[in-house]
Amino acid sequence: MTTLTLRRPDDWHLHLRDGAMLEGVLPETTRHFARAIIMPNLVPPVVRGQDAAAYRDRILATLPDGAAFIPLMTLYLTEETDPDDVAAAHASGLVTAVKLYPAGATTNSASGVTDFDKVRGVLERMAEIGLPLCIHGEVTTAEVDIFDREQVFLETVLDPLRRATPGLTVTLEHITTAQGIDYVSEVEGKIAGTITTHHLMINRNHILVGGIKPHYYCLPVAKRSTHQEALRRAATSGNPRFFLGTDSAPHTDPNKESACGCAGCFTATNTLSCLAHVFEEENALDKLEGFTSLFGPAHYGLPPNEATITLTKQADPVPYPDKIDTGEGPVTLFDPGHPLYWSVHP
Repeated sequence: MTTLTLRRPDDWHLHLRDGAMLEGVLPETTRHFARAIIMPNLVPPVVRGQDAAAYRDRILATLPDGAAFIPLMTLYLTEETDPDDVAAAHASGLVTAVKLYPAGATTNSASGVTDFDKVRGVLERMAEIGLPLCIHGEVTTAEVDIFDREQVFLETVLDPLRRATPGLTVTLEHITTAQGIDYVSEVEGKIAGTITTHHLMINRNHILVGGIKPHYYCLPVAKRSTHQEALRRAATSGNPRFFLGTDSAPHTDPNKESACGCAGCFTATNTLSCLAHVFEEENALDKLEGFTSLFGPAHYGLPPNEATITLTKQADPVPYPDKIDTGEGPVTLFDPGHPLYWSVHP
């Protein structure tokens, strides 16, 4: 197979930032994607309906000419979140989901949740109105090894939370472990999981062997190759509980290449070429459309896109830039470590 036509894909986990960074990276997503779940961890975070409306307006005002792109807004869950505000934002069509960050789990997560009992009322209201909860699934307790944080979260936080709120629709975002895959595959209820492009292509050896590679550092951090293999099996299986959420996260090079570098991989530009490479390696190109374009909309109760894109395998490597220039500084594009031969034609 050298040509593959898909319904236009969506990105169910995306960081766009704001201001000059938003202006610089937004075209990299709108070139190939029709919709994206927009992460709310700005500074200050997007915690109220009015914050989401203002952020949506800034995104729409920044769209490149002719871009057909819909930002799907989210609210940042805090221990002070008002259930009525959440319900009103959902009823108006403004927000598609609420995002739960355990406090301190990742970039700009200081305002996240420490005491889950304090958000019980919000979660119960969300279950009543059918508003999904997107979860960064890691504990942040110091005694838990960073490579075990996802597995411990499943056991000590996610499972009790879902049992206490059985009607809640949950998206476990950026799964990185075989245990996360097994949990989403096997439990009953309204649950799905997103898988990133970079976690399909790298494991922790890529970060550490031969010197530290800051542009492969992300949170949740990449795990052993056995976990990477489990992610690849799930993504290419055709199981509708798993779909694409890139977690594409731009940071300027000085912020990545510092003594305390920021976590995040920027993959918006070359994600589809990377995915076609992975799915071809797994002899599963026929499963790519489900992963990128069908299963996510079904989970969120939205129709798939009518427009299409075409991927073509070419003889020469696709010439992607090393960096994206933004008003805040250069952002290094994720390097898969080998040439990519699948080009994308919107």
